[in-house]
Amino acid sequence: MMVHLNNEMANRHFTPAATLMFILLFPTQSSPDQRVIGPPQPIAAVVGDDITLPCHLEPAMSASDKTVEWTRSGLEPRFVYVWRDGVELESKKHPSYRERTSVSISGLGHGDISLKLSRVKLSDEGKYICHVPNLPQSFAELFVGFVSVPVISGININNRAVVLECESKGWYPEPEVLWLDGEGNLLSAGPTETVRGPDDLYTVSSRVTVEKRHSNSFTCRVQQNKTNHTREAHIDISGDFSSAVCIGLWLISMAFILCSLTAAFVWWKWKHRSEDRRNVRAVVPMLDCDSSTLK
Repeated sequence: MMVHLNNEMANRHFTPAATLMFILLFPTQSSPDQRVIGPPQPIAAVVGDDITLPCHLEPAMSASDKTVEWTRSGLEPRFVYVWRDGVELESKKHPSYRERTSVSISGLGHGDISLKLSRVKLSDEGKYICHVPNLPQSFAELFVGFVSVPVISGININNRAVVLECESKGWYPEPEVLWLDGEGNLLSAGPTETVRGPDDLYTVSSRVTVEKRHSNSFTCRVQQNKTNHTREAHIDISGDFSSAVCIGLWLISMAFILCSLTAAFVWWKWKHRSEDRRNVRAVVPMLDCDSSTLK
C-alpha cells in the first residue's frame, strides 16, 4: 500500500520540468567529491625543452572514457589538446600546438591527465586550463625563458687591480647580473647595461673592478628569477688571466723590439749605401783630371 501511494505521488508531482531540475542539481556522471588537481606553483621552462603540465583526478579514477580538454587563455581556437570518446582530436588543436601536445594513454587509466608539451616556444607562455566536463577546472601557469652562457673578458690590468667585463647574449625575460668572489661574497659592480634586440631577446653586460687579494677567483652569475634559471662563468686571475696577459705583453714587447731592430738595420743599410755613392761620385772627377794630365 505504501509503495502504491509513493508511486502515485511520484506520478502526480514529478513533472518533466521537475525531473530536469533534479538532473541538473544532482548530476550522476561524477562523484561530488571528485576534483581536478593542477600544479601548486607555476612551471618554468626554457625554449626547446620538453615539459609536463601536471594535472590529475582526485580521488584517482580512470579518465579514458571521459572528455579531457586543455585550453590556453587568450588563444583562438583555444584548444591545445582534446581527448574525447577514447581518441585524441588533433584537428581541434590550435595550429601552433599540433603534433606537440599529448597525454599518457596509460596514465589516463589512473586519472593522470597531465599535458606533455614538446619543443617549447616563447609564444607558449601563458595560463593553461585543465578541464573535465562536470568537474571544476584547474589552472597551470607556464613561464618560458631563453638563456645563454656568459663570457668574461679582461679590459684592463695593473699590479693591484683588474677590470673584468661579463656579457651574455640571448635572454628572456630580462635577467640580472651578479659578481661573486672566490668565497661566494657579492661584489659591488657598476650598473648592468641591457639591450633588447629585435627578436625580443636581451643582451646584458656588467663591469667590476677587483683587487688582487686573498681570492683571485671570480664568478659572473646571470640569473632569471621568474623562470628560476641561472648560468655562470668563472675566471682565475692568477692563472687564466694574469698568465695570458703576461704572455700577451711579452709577445707585444718582442714584436716591438724586432720591428725596431729591423727599422734600424734598414736605416743603417740605406745610410751606408748613400755614403758609398757619394764616394764614387768624388772619385770619378779625380780620375778625369789624372787622365788629362797624362795627355
